This record gives sequence, structure tokens and C-alpha cells, in this order.
Amino acid sequence: MEGLTLTTTIILITSLVSLTTLFQYPDKIYDLSLRPTMIRDRRQYYRFLTSGLVHADLLHLGFNMFSLYFCGRFIEEIFENIFQSKFYFLLFYVLAIIFSNIPTYLRHKDDDYYSSVGASGAISAVIFAMVLFAPWARIYFIIIPMPLIMYAVVYVAMTVYLDRRTQGVGGGINHSAHLWGALFGLIFPIIFKPAIFLYFLNQLIHPTF
Repeated sequence: MEGLTLTTTIILITSLVSLTTLFQYPDKIYDLSLRPTMIRDRRQYYRFLTSGLVHADLLHLGFNMFSLYFCGRFIEEIFENIFQSKFYFLLFYVLAIIFSNIPTYLRHKDDDYYSSVGASGAISAVIFAMVLFAPWARIYFIIIPMPLIMYAVVYVAMTVYLDRRTQGVGGGINHSAHLWGALFGLIFPIIFKPAIFLYFLNQLIHPTF
């Protein structure tokens, strides 16, 4: 039986906070969400991180935690093997939430009504970090099988489209965080271990099926 990993711990904590706010204390969602004007005026910097603990609905939470379960365990194990420490995966996940929210803060810091929630920026970072190590891994997009790297391209295209269509607001879900999270997922591992980029190129040119 699988032990309690960082990935499952993050899933448990995020699910507990999200479900509690959704069903027991819905007003608390706004206390934890990303609200740029509250950060600007009241210096509530914790919102950069706590917004990743609450979700808009069960579908939003379920999709994020499902993706994290399958991709997070892979990246957690890879990071531990490369860096000889679990600390890097935790650092990666936390920084991904913060990093993916900063552009949104800058974009909406004068918008009193803007608010967004979700761990999507960090989940996107995990998915794209996996692309570096297993670009040709087979996944299913709805019911269509495709390589992970192809899914990543589709994911970015959909994110850009949705962000432009909704101007960054989509039912409280921050679409632009997906895109910035994807970027973070690609650059974070390479910064600490530049050889990963060469490994990615080798996997890309010489796929193993």
C-alpha cells in the first residue's frame, strides 16, 4: 500500500479546505481567494498561496486533484531521485501557485471586483514538468489518446483562447494562471539542473514507445 507522499498530503489538505469552504463556510472562499486589491491595499500577501487551497466547485476541485494524483507522484519521485530530497517538490508546488498568480495580480490590481481561486497554476506546472521527462507518455484527453506533449500544446492553446475570451475571469477560475504555471513547470527544473533540457531534447528526438 502506498504511503503518505507529499502529493497525497497536498491533495488531502487542498480537498479538506476546499470542501469545508464549499459546503460549510462558503463566505470564507473570498477570505482565501486571490483578490488583487486586498493584496495591494491591505497587504494580504497570503492570498497568493491560499487561493490555491480553495476551488470554485466540485468539478474544478476534482479535475485538479485527479491531475495532481497521476502527474504529481511521477514528478515527486523524479525530483527526489535528481535532487535527493523531497523538499524540491514541495518548493516547486508552492512557488508554482505564487508565480502563476503574480501576473494576474499585476493585471487586476485596480479591479475591485476581481477574485479567483484554484490550484490550477500549480497543476499546470506539474503537468508541464512531466513533459520534460516523458513527452511521449500516452494520456487521454476526454476519450482521445494522445502524447503528453501534444496535450500540452492543446492545453496552452485552449488556455490562451479562454483567457482572451473571458479577459482573465471565468467563473472565478484564473485561466491565465494555467499558462504561467506551465511556463514555471518548464523552467524550474532546468534552473536547478540544466542537463534536464538536454534530456528532454533527447527524449523528443528519440522517442521510446
